[in-house]
Amino acid sequence: MAKADDSKLITFRNAFLTGLLLLAPLVVTLWALSQIIAVVGGSFRPLFLMVLPDFLREQPGLVLVWDIIATIIVVLLISLLGYVSRHVLGKYVLTAGERIMLRIPGVSAVYNTVKQIVDTFSAKQRNIFSKVVLVEFPRKGIWVIGFLTNRAGGEAQARTAEEVWSVFVPTTPNPTSGFLVFVPSREIVMMDMSVGEGMKLIISGGGIIPPWPPLNGTNPQPVEPAA
Repeated sequence: MAKADDSKLITFRNAFLTGLLLLAPLVVTLWALSQIIAVVGGSFRPLFLMVLPDFLREQPGLVLVWDIIATIIVVLLISLLGYVSRHVLGKYVLTAGERIMLRIPGVSAVYNTVKQIVDTFSAKQRNIFSKVVLVEFPRKGIWVIGFLTNRAGGEAQARTAEEVWSVFVPTTPNPTSGFLVFVPSREIVMMDMSVGEGMKLIISGGGIIPPWPPLNGTNPQPVEPAA
């Protein structure tokens, strides 16, 4: 009888943990969204309330509504700033603001770090990374994920008398730093994963691995290390 009760308890515990894992992403997402609304909307709500009639402003039950509306307005204003920044005047204002930030001690270090991370995931930077590749680094038999940046070796190719391609090997979990290596093209293994999937793999330290094999069902043979 005791064994049966223990078995039911274990089954209940496993079911509870499974349900908890299923709900965790939704709960975390809703919590993050509520925090954003509370911080952004709560900060800009007083400015928004200034244009409302008194009978609406004094309704305590509408605080959440005003926070959501204020957050939407802030998002729209930021989007408008993005559109304006495409013009010369917007670029000039942003450049001037960046110079001011870089001159403030302490703030400049934080600003540079955030800017590097944002630039890493910007569309312009992702276009530089044309392909996710595998290369042996820092020695034979050790494979690392890298991003192919150029197929023209230039002077490096002339000096080595071999076709070499430039590959950026980022560090984990911070992909804004890494190593630029020139690898013989015959030793570079092309990957099917996208640049975004490669970034997720690196930032997660291998915890988030893109699904394999691909949807087309092909599964190439393992690559033999170069001689």
